[in-house]
Formats: sequence, C-alpha cells, structure tokens
Amino acid sequence: MKAMILAAGKGTRLGKITESMPKALVEVNGKTALHYAVEKCTKHGFDNIIINVHHFAEMVEEEVSKLKKMGFRISVSDEREMLLETGGGLFKARDFFDKEPFLVYNVDIVTSLDLSELYRYHLEKKGLATLAVRKRPGKRFYLVNNSGRLCGWRNIETKEEILSVKTSEDLHEIAFSSMHILEPEIFKYMNEGIYTMTDLYLKLAGDHNIFTFRDDSGYWGDIGTPETLEYVRNLFT
Repeated sequence: MKAMILAAGKGTRLGKITESMPKALVEVNGKTALHYAVEKCTKHGFDNIIINVHHFAEMVEEEVSKLKKMGFRISVSDEREMLLETGGGLFKARDFFDKEPFLVYNVDIVTSLDLSELYRYHLEKKGLATLAVRKRPGKRFYLVNNSGRLCGWRNIETKEEILSVKTSEDLHEIAFSSMHILEPEIFKYMNEGIYTMTDLYLKLAGDHNIFTFRDDSGYWGDIGTPETLEYVRNLFT
C-alpha cells in the first residue's frame, strides 16, 4: 500500500532547533522523526512511500538515501521552489498514487495507533476520507456528529467556526491526529495551489462523507514545539 509522509514544513514553532535542521531530522528515541515515520508506516503495510521536501531539502534527501539503503521504498516530491501546505503538497504528488486508498501521515507524529485498523475502518465506512482523531487538549477542533462524520471546525480561542453540514444534531469537538486514509477520488476535487487538507475537507464535507476514526488509547504526541518534543522523548525513557 502507498503512503505520503508530509515532511516539507519549516517547523518554526521549534525555534532554534529548526534553524539548523529540518523538523524531519529531529531525534526521537535514537532515530530521526522521518525514520520513525517511515518505520511506522511500513510496519502497518504502507511500504511504498513518497515524502515531500522543502526546508533543508538536501538534508532530508540524505536521510532518505540512508533509509533506502536499509530497504525502505521511498520517493521524493520536491517542493524546494514553493512550500505548498498539506493540500497543495498532496496534489503535487498525485501521480505517485494508484487506484487504491492511501495513507497521509505527518512526519512530526509519534503514536501507538494501529494504522492498519484505521485503514480497515475506512474500507468499512466507504467514505471519501477517514481522519484519525483523539480527545486531547487544543485550540482547533473538528466538529463531528454522533456517527463520526465531519460536519465542521472550530477554533475555541478565536471563536471562529465553520459549519459544512447543516444538522440539528449536537456536534462534538475532537482533535485531529494528523493521520488520514483517502480515496484516490479525492484528486478530482483538488487543484494546484497553497492550501491545507483541513480547508479541503471542510469544503467537501457538505456533499461527501468524510468520517473520523477515534482512538484515545495508547500514546500520541507531536514534535511541533520544544515542549511537545520533550514529552515525546519522555515516552521512550
């Protein structure tokens, strides 16, 4: 199965750490975040992977070369000229994918989530996409109904809210875990540009079934800030 690991971001929230290296090369449990992500995806059957690069692209490509020598199947999508965000980056890499559902995974995520279970759930629900979600603190949340269908989005700090589905149901706030399974049909509704997958999902949710897969078990963390990086590193001590 195929997967895309999103690794092009500048990682500015990490401060001085990413002034000299990309977030993808930050060490987690004795391995780079990229090594961890590739290993995680491959372990669960997503063993044909494309990675996008932008910030310190040459350094990431050096790590890719090392990983390929270890036997991992990895291709590179080059975004050196312009960082395209998650949506634009995925669309640029569209020719890599075939007719089967595929995984999109953020390079900064460290988790015990069973990705094959996420995949099975996606096949069962038969939606356009299935988003892994988790109950955790945050500022930005997806809004879902009792069936787990994506209906909107809310920023509890700014009070901004987007409702994509008209419903009388009470909607629940839930945080995105930055892992999703998508049908290749998604590319029919995408185009070139700089935009996020969240923007796309909220645009499509009114007319298409986009489901969430909730898993609050085990551990989940990201390396987006020095504080969360420390938390993730402590998971393995």
